[in-house]
Amino acid sequence: MLSIQHERHFNMKDNMKDNKKNRKHAKSSSRQKHVIITGGGSGLGFGLAIRYLKQGASVTILDLSITDEQQNTLAESAKNNHAGCLFLTTNITVAEEVKQSVSTAVEQYGPPDLAINSAGILINKTLENTTSEAFKHIIDVNLNGSFNFASAVLPLMKPGSRIALIASVAGLISNYGYSAYGASKFGVVGLATTLRYEYEHKGINVSCICPPEVKTPMVAVEHASGDPVSLELKKFAGSMQPDVACDQIFKGIEAGKWMIIPSMNAKSLILISRLFPRLFSVSMQQLIRYAVNKVNFSKT
Repeated sequence: MLSIQHERHFNMKDNMKDNKKNRKHAKSSSRQKHVIITGGGSGLGFGLAIRYLKQGASVTILDLSITDEQQNTLAESAKNNHAGCLFLTTNITVAEEVKQSVSTAVEQYGPPDLAINSAGILINKTLENTTSEAFKHIIDVNLNGSFNFASAVLPLMKPGSRIALIASVAGLISNYGYSAYGASKFGVVGLATTLRYEYEHKGINVSCICPPEVKTPMVAVEHASGDPVSLELKKFAGSMQPDVACDQIFKGIEAGKWMIIPSMNAKSLILISRLFPRLFSVSMQQLIRYAVNKVNFSKT
């Protein structure tokens, strides 16, 4: 059953005649696992939602919107796997709205066994081109949104459950043009680390997910309007396909890992930055000079 909270309900099976019967079916099928995913209307969140539906889990998606195509894909996956799927229009930056959506999800499917915060936005601009309003908005969605979600789900989660916050490689080693995005994702890593200290002794596990660039709709927008020097630097790192990233993230969560970095290249880069910080910094400065010169040359 895919229910859309615009006072419209879409039945998973033709013989489900009313919402009461739908709710009963959803609750019975969710006793094994209930997964709540923010940002599940697109990108990594959507890919993870599909994977958990294929497991037979009941999945609640919190997002601002979802396309008809994605909605139909979720509904078909839920039907094929005898799973439940609920979509709740939610603004992650509004704490009370997040709490209400989580409360609705728990009423429908029970406490979450897994809660994934995948909602996030990105701007790729240098500090001098970033307005204070844009900076605050990035922090509000990426960092405050993570806090709002954690605050809403953790009081309801039971021992043995898991919360996973999606940060970024940019939360471990930032990039040129990421004054806002990098700051927000470093904050998410810090928040996840603190939650690990505060909740793991209670039996609630924590994962911090730090993917490199993944070819999602958000990244497509970045490539269309991002800082040219930053985009030039990104060519050295490369991008992951969404399915590959989602497969590795899914495996990491299911294996109970704390830090999930779905890329060997990214893992190697982070390791070098930690073991040889001066070498890493010197190398980055050389790459930046190369990128700046290349961009300036292309303008002449």
